[in-house]
Amino acid sequence: MALTVHDTKKCETWDLGTNFFIREEDILTQRSRVEAVYSHIAELNPYVQVNISAASLDENTDLSFLKQFQCVILTDTRISLQKKINDFCRLQQPPIKFISSDVYGICARIFCDFGDQFEVSDPNGEEVKEIFVQSITKANPGIVTCLENRTHGLQSGQTVTFKEINGMSELNGNTHQIEVLSPYSFSIGDTSDLEDYTHGGIVCQIKTPKTVCFESLEKQLSNPSCLIADFSKPEVRSQNCMNVTLLVNEELVRWLSRSARGSLPPLAAAVGGIASQEVLKALTGKFSPLQQWLRLKLDIIIIFFFNIFVCRGDRYDALRACVGRSCVGCGAIGCEMLKNFALLGVSLSGKSGEIIITDPDLIEKSNLNRQFLFRPHHIQKPKSTTAAAATLEINPQVKISARLNKVCPATENIYSDEFYSKLDVVVTALDNVEARRYIDSRSVSNQRPLLDSGTMGTKGHTEVIVPNLTESYNSHRDPPEEEIPFCTLKSFPAVIEHTIQWARDKFESLFTHKPSIYNKFWQTHSSAEQVLQVKMKSRESLEGSFQVIKLLSRRPAQWEDCVLLARFKFEKYFKRKKIETDENAKKPDHIKLNVSSEEEREAINLLERAISNNIVSKEHLQTTPILFEKDDDSNGHIDFITAASNLRARMYSIESADRFRTKRIAGKIIPAIATATAAVSGLVAVELLKIVAGYGFDSFRNCFFNLALPIIVFTKPAEVRRTQIREGISFSIWDRWTIHGKEDFTLSDFINAVQEKYGIEPTMVVYGVKMLYVPVMPGHNKRLKLAMQKLIKPSSEKKYVDLTVSFPPESDGDEDLPGPPVRYHFSQEDN
Repeated sequence: MALTVHDTKKCETWDLGTNFFIREEDILTQRSRVEAVYSHIAELNPYVQVNISAASLDENTDLSFLKQFQCVILTDTRISLQKKINDFCRLQQPPIKFISSDVYGICARIFCDFGDQFEVSDPNGEEVKEIFVQSITKANPGIVTCLENRTHGLQSGQTVTFKEINGMSELNGNTHQIEVLSPYSFSIGDTSDLEDYTHGGIVCQIKTPKTVCFESLEKQLSNPSCLIADFSKPEVRSQNCMNVTLLVNEELVRWLSRSARGSLPPLAAAVGGIASQEVLKALTGKFSPLQQWLRLKLDIIIIFFFNIFVCRGDRYDALRACVGRSCVGCGAIGCEMLKNFALLGVSLSGKSGEIIITDPDLIEKSNLNRQFLFRPHHIQKPKSTTAAAATLEINPQVKISARLNKVCPATENIYSDEFYSKLDVVVTALDNVEARRYIDSRSVSNQRPLLDSGTMGTKGHTEVIVPNLTESYNSHRDPPEEEIPFCTLKSFPAVIEHTIQWARDKFESLFTHKPSIYNKFWQTHSSAEQVLQVKMKSRESLEGSFQVIKLLSRRPAQWEDCVLLARFKFEKYFKRKKIETDENAKKPDHIKLNVSSEEEREAINLLERAISNNIVSKEHLQTTPILFEKDDDSNGHIDFITAASNLRARMYSIESADRFRTKRIAGKIIPAIATATAAVSGLVAVELLKIVAGYGFDSFRNCFFNLALPIIVFTKPAEVRRTQIREGISFSIWDRWTIHGKEDFTLSDFINAVQEKYGIEPTMVVYGVKMLYVPVMPGHNKRLKLAMQKLIKPSSEKKYVDLTVSFPPESDGDEDLPGPPVRYHFSQEDN
């Protein structure tokens, strides 16, 4: 892979606000832009050869030098030269793929031309679906129903094949075009002449290539075909176009003209990510390319109307032509965010603002392909401090603070309400639902705006959460992650994911869990002789002793012993287990066998043998548990799981998986790609500017995109809902009622205070999961006499608690009405 970067201009102060690889010394030394960025680009990936060119390129240039390239990408190029280069690229055999992209202040566009006939091998990039069959009807058409009413995720017109069908075996290996009937069933054509279906079988999706036709830039300028975003039906992508027809007026033209020379860094980041994905499509034929224009609408990107633009000669002139404190993380999106913040001049030194970044993780090798602030020499260094230093290299004027603490309930003494109250906005890029819910609850509790985002491969999303305007992340529910049943892992694996998870569990058991138990046991018991004496004289049953002594007796002393142990495990897992499983499948009788006495006797025998063989010294009584680490290719962890998984897959006639796929599944790696990361971070930064500028609800946009299709959907965030308790009494998730207690403040006083506030006695008071007050429960009057301090213990760190109350419904038989959260302070001093 080779990349040539071409540019003819010198570095200017203007570039500091848009090009994160250009430094102030580059301007002072009058370096060319291409020379300034060369080393930074080259160190991003040592496997890519980077070349530079500063040769003149205009309408008179001989373009034959372009024949060496597969794809040409133009920026900041006159339209006449773009058309000339595009025509030249189309004449080559095979055609050179052509992409042009530009940002004009607050507007942007991308154009793609990959030739008259461009073959796409994989239109969507999704993994091929495999669906278990519940039944197949013998009819015309035959209807396939999924096992246990699981959704198939297929679309009409797609092609599938079958395997392992019993009864209607003629289907195995043959292809069929489907017609979707429901999320759980589809038809496959005439099956009336086939044998009766009996049981089993898997439906396998087959991806079919498609051919895409492009027109030249000259033709497309007259009759453009653009990407359409359907705002009313985000799930529908009926056409390939977003024909942006703007009602142009003089005022709009005037402001667009004033901003066209400038560049909004977040917009440049988003467009750069999208354009880069098109380059990958052009080179690989994977994913559906853009046909053929993308133009971002002005009502999606916030328009900053400033006074007449006057250059000040500093790094922010490009931003001025277009147009507090924040807290972020340091993953892939976090790195991109920091780059955008640095270019925007967020939280400059000498001002009141500050960027606070926190991340407990260390940099791993796998981070380098998408977290561009990190380099190979940063591996095993903290993400937060490294990212902060890299951000200061981009803009030394930024005020930034790096922390290493995880944001979670255990660190609420650090990330307290006082901490949140000093933030202007919280920006996150988390990789799990639980963490998102927690940060959202803290942001809502402290009335802080929150910008959430995430990516998965070519997909990305952004969500804007603004106090008193929008719903929160917790207002909607993500589907729970599916877990593989234990019985399936143990006895009935059907797909490679089952065997990989089984192998991952074996790794944890053999190399982490059992060694930890072993160490804990010998920390409690001083020697093997002491354990033997306890067992033989007092006849005490020592918990876990059998497993520990068995590990001691089999502890390898040399490499040959490890080989013998591995051979023993092979016999146990891949030979005897198969026989046992087959027999259990035929005779599923559950026999409960009491072997505790046999284990005791065997443990004593093993321990005596170990003592006599002199393998019970102190060094033999300690092991080193191994924690699973997916990113060190030399440690053998992924190799073990790959081998064990594929051996088990062979036992059950399951197609094996290569090391890369095994690593992704076993390591639970969320697919990430730098193009989607750049796009997400740019869109989030645009919404951040809106929040800081104080814009209203109608200006905010959530976004979902899938660059593989491609599709980009912008929607308004969900408006905050208010729950009405009684006439004139309502609340939203952002409302909170505060009560300040006193030394003798009782639960009865609390109930009276709530009743005074709402004119209704609450039906329930809950602290966490603990019910403090339920009127219908016997004995509640006695509990009402207790002081709040006795029910919930205050401390130096815990000055208040958040309680939940509910109220009786207006009509009998209805459910109780939820009330607003109530913050109870333990003293009057907090007033």
